[in-house]
Amino acid sequence: MRRAPLSSRERVRLALEHQTTDRIPIAMVCAGINPPAHAAFAELLRRDRGLSVDQYLGGLLDIAGIAPPYVGPALPSGQDIWGVGRKPVSYGPASYSEIDVYPLAQVTAGRELEAYPWPHTGLFDYDALPALARSLQANGERCLMIANGNIFESSWYLRGFEQLFVDFLENPDLAHAILNRVAAFHLAHFERILRAAPGLIDLAFTADDIGGQNGLLMSLPLWEEFIKPHHVRLNRLIHDFGVRVIYHSDGAVMEAVPGLVDMGIDVLQALQFDAAGMDPVALKRGFGERLCFEGGVSVQHTLPFGTAEDVRAEVRRLIAVLGQDGGYILGPSHAIQAGTPPENILALFDTARDHYPF
Repeated sequence: MRRAPLSSRERVRLALEHQTTDRIPIAMVCAGINPPAHAAFAELLRRDRGLSVDQYLGGLLDIAGIAPPYVGPALPSGQDIWGVGRKPVSYGPASYSEIDVYPLAQVTAGRELEAYPWPHTGLFDYDALPALARSLQANGERCLMIANGNIFESSWYLRGFEQLFVDFLENPDLAHAILNRVAAFHLAHFERILRAAPGLIDLAFTADDIGGQNGLLMSLPLWEEFIKPHHVRLNRLIHDFGVRVIYHSDGAVMEAVPGLVDMGIDVLQALQFDAAGMDPVALKRGFGERLCFEGGVSVQHTLPFGTAEDVRAEVRRLIAVLGQDGGYILGPSHAIQAGTPPENILALFDTARDHYPF
């Protein structure tokens, strides 16, 4: 017997309490549909259902992002609040935004960081959040999520990916100094958000890609020394406001999951099961009582190269494994890539909506 429909917020809250729900929660956390795939999907929906993509997904997605408006000085084109510069790099039918300016690349000592124009909370209007939340909830109560506590990533965007790893070994004081500065902003930013919107936020998205396709990007001791302590503090702050932490990492991270649990995350996100050693059965069996999960549907293999029936089978399998006794929010493992058949995207969401295994 099917339950009466829940609100999106109720559905996600029940799942995160490891309870069964009327249907599996669905989200696009740290995901999206790249422009060429989006255009093809939009045409399919228009032709077959008389719907736009927003109309179709608006009735399905249970998590909505919310953020304080930026009210600081106008930023130079291609530059973010950290001073990191990006430019479009073509992949054929569209482009990605790739970093081309690492503003701390030439720094050699921590004292040089004093003069850098670090972002601060005065750049945002936190008082606008309650009204924004009411607007997002106007057509049905959804789970609201803030972002983006990516401490290691923000640091290497400033310093350079390879150079920050060199710093870990050859200039650890500088690496610590950069990470401390970055973490200080994220802590202050999240605290201002959560104080301004008490009881309105359910999830805080944090992130740091620590895995590649075949294993961790760094040793666990390096991660423990340089990165984990900052997330422990950030997670503690988030939990103090009664909000759960959803943590994103791509790649092969099975080796790090015990440390991520100890770090204080509530939901492990992305779930790139095409990466080495990533196994939904092992994740659920080993950590399902302490962790929830989001993502998992392959954007590397099944969605772009499988059939619609392959997609339906993968969705059902992930729900059966990760959704057993609650604790799972289904979604793609990352952005749905150009060239993905629109029928496969439709199969993903239709199956998640209609599959009632409980």
